[in-house]
Amino acid sequence: MIGKYRYILSEVTYLIQKRRSRMFHLGQYQILKVDEISDFGYFLINPDIPEPDPDEERTEEERRARRILLPKRLTPKVPKPGDLLRVFVYKDNEERLTATLQEPLITLGGFARLEARNVDERGAWLKWGLDKDLFVPYREQTVKMVEGGKYLVHLYIDDKTDRLAATARIDRHLQNTDLSLAEGQQVSLIIWKKTDLGYNVIIEGKHKGLVYHNDIFEPVHSGEERTGYIQTIREDVNLDVTLRPVGYRKIEPKAGKILEALDEEGGVLLLHDKSDPDEIRNRLQMSKKTFKQAIGRLYKEGRIVITDTHIERVNATPEG
Repeated sequence: MIGKYRYILSEVTYLIQKRRSRMFHLGQYQILKVDEISDFGYFLINPDIPEPDPDEERTEEERRARRILLPKRLTPKVPKPGDLLRVFVYKDNEERLTATLQEPLITLGGFARLEARNVDERGAWLKWGLDKDLFVPYREQTVKMVEGGKYLVHLYIDDKTDRLAATARIDRHLQNTDLSLAEGQQVSLIIWKKTDLGYNVIIEGKHKGLVYHNDIFEPVHSGEERTGYIQTIREDVNLDVTLRPVGYRKIEPKAGKILEALDEEGGVLLLHDKSDPDEIRNRLQMSKKTFKQAIGRLYKEGRIVITDTHIERVNATPEG
């Protein structure tokens, strides 16, 4: 019977903690108000939640449940009661809901490439800008993480423990079934991982897409944030993405042809932006206008230099 009561008590405690986590937006930034100052720090309340009737009797436990602590060591400021502070809410080493003015490298639902500080029998612990490292259970690793390695992860709340955790199983947190995108639309990207075709990318923090190798003209790295453009939405709802406005794709084959001609001529082509249109057409089968657009793009990408007498290739290849 005692065991049954202990189980019920633990379940009630867990549900209270879970409600508090939602009240204080665990894993997110939130504007909270300083309610009281103590020797330990600053007790904060959610100003969006109405205070109960002051005549209503409240237990100390109920009072504590409406506040969280901002430890003095986690703030360089000296706030006063009534001040509003933008804080990040997480759980400390003793799993107590805590506020901090430190800025994490990732927030709930987001993605970031983080370094593993250490690895133990439970999983990996990642640096993420806070005093307490971020935990990645072994079951949430796609490859065995090692100390000093960097990994793209997603931040989530473990439903069983109500704790923040990270996962490298990115696919589980992306979907292409509910799209509100259009071809040509500008989108935010996070470079995910290299494949045989190109690089998988995370689109707008929720969709999966692909940038082909022949559309990458500079080094890209996992976890890097980029601006991209939806190139094609396929019938199978796979998304092709380009790193340049879609209009550039029209001259991409011409740019490739110029690079091929440069390779054939040992890296130097005796054509330039003042060359005769017929000379350009005879050598490259393109108009002078298209030629100038293409070499202008190649120059901006750092792939060629342009002189008064020729264009010259600059050898630079994307990093893997």
